[in-house]
Amino acid sequence: MHTLFNSIDTYLLEHQDYWRFEPFFVSQNTELPWQQSHPLLCQWLAELTNSQVDSFKQDQDKLVQAVACYLPQISSIQSQLSLPTLTLNGLELARGVDSGVPGRKLSQITAMGEAALQNHHGEEWLEWCSGKGFLGRILASQSHQKVTSLEYQAPLCQSGQLEADKQQLPMTFIQGDALSEDVNQVFNSHQHAVALHACGDLHVSLIEKGVNHNLPAMTLSPCCYHLTSGAGYRALSSQGQRSSLTLSRSELRIPLQELVTGGERVKRHRLLEMSYRLGLDLLLRKELQFDDYLPVPSVKKSQLSDGFTAFCYWAAEQKGFVLPSCDFDEYLRQGTARYWRMEKLSLVQQLFKRSLELWLVLDKALYLQQSGYEVTVSEFCCREVTPRNLLIQAKRK
Repeated sequence: MHTLFNSIDTYLLEHQDYWRFEPFFVSQNTELPWQQSHPLLCQWLAELTNSQVDSFKQDQDKLVQAVACYLPQISSIQSQLSLPTLTLNGLELARGVDSGVPGRKLSQITAMGEAALQNHHGEEWLEWCSGKGFLGRILASQSHQKVTSLEYQAPLCQSGQLEADKQQLPMTFIQGDALSEDVNQVFNSHQHAVALHACGDLHVSLIEKGVNHNLPAMTLSPCCYHLTSGAGYRALSSQGQRSSLTLSRSELRIPLQELVTGGERVKRHRLLEMSYRLGLDLLLRKELQFDDYLPVPSVKKSQLSDGFTAFCYWAAEQKGFVLPSCDFDEYLRQGTARYWRMEKLSLVQQLFKRSLELWLVLDKALYLQQSGYEVTVSEFCCREVTPRNLLIQAKRK
């Protein structure tokens, strides 16, 4: 892990120009940012058809192969990013344990649960940021051990406790703030802590508190690294703290922008909405001399079918500006062209998303290792189930 972290750290620092930008904003420039340094890469991007862009966005290996001749180091680092996938046989769930869990979420929870059970160390479980306790149900029913489920939202605690009691599972829900000092009361030295996609500071809080309480084991899959109270990332490990790589909150969003295809309807909605927003931005800059991007609230998907002009008038009403008389069709055309320019920029940034995420995960894994744990980092499911499929497993030595 030390060697891999250092390798990724060096790679990200040397290639900052290819990922330290926001495609949405850079797309307003007609010239790509690497036009002078890598003209052949830019020519390749410019010649891509829309369908080719879509294809590359869904096939990372294919994208790496295509870009390798322009950025030779890409292939080498990508091979290092290949992590072992856990061997899981699937769990036979007791009747009712999966009650109320959506299909794809159930696949994530079942895989996470089996991974934790395979490497269980402790006499009971602590389910961190539990929601209704779906993961806790699996752990309780499979291990017949006590589960303490910590959750911030009281209604979720109540719902989870009712279902656990109904199924006669040894679960106790505690309503509490995972970031507070009061939450230390839920810990004891016999717990194996689990957290599936606890966001930002929430999974960091578990790691630090778990170390302080000498938990025998922790199994967690981090998510939403940008949800932090700080202005940027706070490294945990000594190696992370020594690194000159600093990540702002907006840069912490980059690993989360990987898309799992949601079908043609979802892609169509995204194309329309982003083209509308980009076209409106161009309109406001040209017609009303706006210097900065004007954020517009979320729009209902059903509104998109009303067309670009209707979207612009809706945005004007929401944000309190008066639309001028102008050629809306032309701004939509420019917005759509800008959308595909943004997608081409995103292809280059996409090459660095996994590197950034693994840097963040390894920093946490190295901190646990430095704190006296045996640690592994692996993939607990395929990216089609969830792109956030990295799993840290730590066992106290």
